Amino acid sequence: MNTTTAPVSLREHVVPVEAGAHVVGAHWLKSTLALALADGRVLRWADGVLDSAEVHTGGILCTCSDGERLITGGDDGRVVATVADGTSTEIARDEKRRWVDAVALSASGSIAWNTAKTVHARDDKGKIRSLDVGTTPQGLVFAPKGFRLAIGQMNGVSLWYPATETKPEFLEWKGAHLDVVWSPDGRFVVSSMPENALHGWRLGEKPSHMRMTGYPAKPRSLSWSHDGLWLASSGADAAIVWPFQGEGPQGKAPRECGARHAKVTRVAFHPKALVLAVGYDDGCILMIRLTDASELLVRPALRGSGITAFAWDKGGKRLAFGTEDGAAGVLTLPAA
Repeated sequence: MNTTTAPVSLREHVVPVEAGAHVVGAHWLKSTLALALADGRVLRWADGVLDSAEVHTGGILCTCSDGERLITGGDDGRVVATVADGTSTEIARDEKRRWVDAVALSASGSIAWNTAKTVHARDDKGKIRSLDVGTTPQGLVFAPKGFRLAIGQMNGVSLWYPATETKPEFLEWKGAHLDVVWSPDGRFVVSSMPENALHGWRLGEKPSHMRMTGYPAKPRSLSWSHDGLWLASSGADAAIVWPFQGEGPQGKAPRECGARHAKVTRVAFHPKALVLAVGYDDGCILMIRLTDASELLVRPALRGSGITAFAWDKGGKRLAFGTEDGAAGVLTLPAA
């Protein structure tokens, strides 16, 4: 890839948003942008109008959303749901104020979270089941279909059916497993590891392993393409994009997109096209088309303003971003 040619710019299509604190997560609630902030507030932005509310009495540690609700977990031991009009509802509270490090939300409305080494899952009718695991999980994700939860923990990933008494299936691989993602077709589970690697399993009667290495830093941001055939990741000076056609990426080389002299911190595939938003620790954002590696500049580098959050809206017309220094913005793609 030629890194000496400046990419064409989309900067004039970006509207800045002053968040005022480290942006932990960005999510679209229909046409309203919700930014979860490290100081405990949720900031809402719609058509240039800003509003914020203190949702947690401490910091927000983790977020997820289904496009209708923003779920936040905090160091005040609470799990809170916030909707587009700003109404917040407490889902759970830990009386010992243990941190909630991970939250997950399923397509049917089920919610999962952790308190220390215990994982809780609430189905869409409000029934809660709990499971003790060996270590504090940092990654939770529901399967694309059904009430099944993947739990990243020490030495592997558990696959748990909360509605049954069945013992969780344990996908073993030595080491800590942090973020966990499930492929859109349900065939693959992939975790990030502190050894600067990804580890994956192709599910089935005898799950097979997939080792993805070579990162200079921890790959903490993962994003599937809309067709489920590509998995983009952070942790290098380019977005590392693994092919998942057929049997998965084992033995195949990844694509490297947007190589620069900065670390990629966030990646987000467009919901309908093979276009990838790539954010760096120097504040730069590039939009990259996977088919021909063409690049568009969304935001230039800005010292101390590393990218911490991305969110495409449902139609793929707007991209929101947040940064470590409290800046944010919304890119509206120009009409073709």
